[in-house]
Amino acid sequence: MFYVYLLHSIRDAGLYIGYSSNLRRRLSEHQEGASRATSYRAPGNLIYYEAYTEEADAIGRERYLKSGAGRKLLRSQLRNYFTKHPLRTA
Repeated sequence: MFYVYLLHSIRDAGLYIGYSSNLRRRLSEHQEGASRATSYRAPGNLIYYEAYTEEADAIGRERYLKSGAGRKLLRSQLRNYFTKHPLRTA
């Protein structure tokens, strides 16, 4: 399985979107600061993920979610979460 996931940083209230074939290991790397992409933002909460059987599908979804339209979709889908836990303003 391949996973697309969304982390919400406790430190700076930003979002990180990624994909991995081993979600548990990847989340552990994020929390331990072993990921350059999020080491300065840790800790973070996993707030959303999707599972795919094909890697290409997961990569395509990750790219979409990182786009403006994808981020807008996530904010809409997770509006109740973001009401309680606001995003950082850019």
